[in-house]
Amino acid sequence: MAGPYTSLRASASSSNQNLASRLLFVLTVLPLSLAAFAFVLQWRGGVNEPMTRWSPENHQFPGMVSSAPTNPAHSLSSASSSDCAELLGRSSSLSFPYYRGWKFNYEADLRPKICITTSTSAGLEQILPWIFYHKVIGVSTFFLFVEGKAASPNVSAVLESISGVKVIYRTRELEEQQAKSRIWNETWLSSFFYKPCNYELFVKQSLNMEMGIVMARDAGMDWVIHLDTDELIHPASSREYSLRQLLLDVPGNVDMVIFPNYESSVEREDIKEPFSEVSLFKKNYDHLPKDTYFGMYKEATRGNPNYFLTYGNGKSAARVQNHLRPNGAHRWHNYMKTPNEIKLDEAAVLHYTYTKFSDLTSRRDRCGCKPTKEDVKRCFMLEFDRAAFIIASTATEEEMLQWYREHVVWTDKTLNMKLLRKGILTRIYAPMAIIQGLRESGVFSSVIASANTTLSKVKFLSSIESNNSSRTMGSETISSRKIGGGRESQATARKALGIAETTSFAAAVPPLPPPGMDDLHMQTL
Repeated sequence: MAGPYTSLRASASSSNQNLASRLLFVLTVLPLSLAAFAFVLQWRGGVNEPMTRWSPENHQFPGMVSSAPTNPAHSLSSASSSDCAELLGRSSSLSFPYYRGWKFNYEADLRPKICITTSTSAGLEQILPWIFYHKVIGVSTFFLFVEGKAASPNVSAVLESISGVKVIYRTRELEEQQAKSRIWNETWLSSFFYKPCNYELFVKQSLNMEMGIVMARDAGMDWVIHLDTDELIHPASSREYSLRQLLLDVPGNVDMVIFPNYESSVEREDIKEPFSEVSLFKKNYDHLPKDTYFGMYKEATRGNPNYFLTYGNGKSAARVQNHLRPNGAHRWHNYMKTPNEIKLDEAAVLHYTYTKFSDLTSRRDRCGCKPTKEDVKRCFMLEFDRAAFIIASTATEEEMLQWYREHVVWTDKTLNMKLLRKGILTRIYAPMAIIQGLRESGVFSSVIASANTTLSKVKFLSSIESNNSSRTMGSETISSRKIGGGRESQATARKALGIAETTSFAAAVPPLPPPGMDDLHMQTL
């Protein structure tokens, strides 16, 4: 009986082995066959993979139809020969990154359009980082009123080569034009006329701002900002660290946006490039609890005349509209209405003031006042500027350095940490990172090299000729103090402008110090 059962088991085992062999064969051959089939189809152009279908070369985004007929064979042959050229020789003009070849007007398509107007005598080491930093955060146009070093041929040639930069030189023609301007013949700015140094600069800034408004309107700008070249806008709280986004979110009924200023707090006396080396700033009164501000006032002031070394009333951006006018270097106004303004809760202007030891002597060299407490009041509006001028004019180099360390440099790390914890001081790294990145990428050196090779001889000579009057020294120097000499009376000029003689405006807003302890005492009375 065992024989037949053994035979059956052997037969079944053999059958199972044959089935397993066939199954293994099928499982091996089937994937290979499918792979070969797919390869053949793809080689013949019959497979349209998703990655290929939505690639830029096919121009087949949803809702986008290419009008040009396509030829797969031609596409394949041309792709192989042009891929390297496309990658290595890609146009530097702006294009939509996912649709190669779809170029657009960068300046026209992005809103709002923002411009900055400034009056400067600085060199390229300061102006170039200042310009390109603000380009990064969304400023498209710059109106640079230049004199001194900024108006020299080598510097102005570079500035004129930068897209979006308009350079205006302080020539006699400009002075004569501004002598006929509306604000020169009004009373709200007149208390600053015919005074030297900072007062004279304040008048020049206001006159230049008036011209900047006209140029901003002609250029189709939406916002205009007056800023010095030692100041950077810090668009905190905005998405993508964008000034454009910040102003885009401003309600349409707002005419002016005020940026409270933060003041640099240098930690060394050997700073060379403030924008790249300074990260410590003192917050504005407007961004601090009142109890914290006044409670830490003495420690934050460190024996100086005020909480800030210089001004504390910030800067502002104005919506470009009819009847807009400057109201001093810090504010804007409107002839026909009181502007609706808002003050930003987080964004600020970073003021890099007295960041270099040489700033002491540079202010001394620009002003001809006597170094006495009475005479410096003719030159400077703020107490610290007056004290710094006297020290720079009377002390030795070593005494000046010691004074600078005591009054400007923040060397006490324990105090710094205490004020950081209280929120008086703050670390801000974004501008430093942006400008260091621009420098390392070669943007500044490239602009300088490009200007030296592309500026034509005719343009260069024209630049020199147009700058001659602004660079002349001694009795030939052009001064805003001479503007308006021999002109009609203010009343006659106002009539010519269609303004009633009885019209009057509040005085221009000067650079103001932050609140002091006297303000606290007045509030408590």
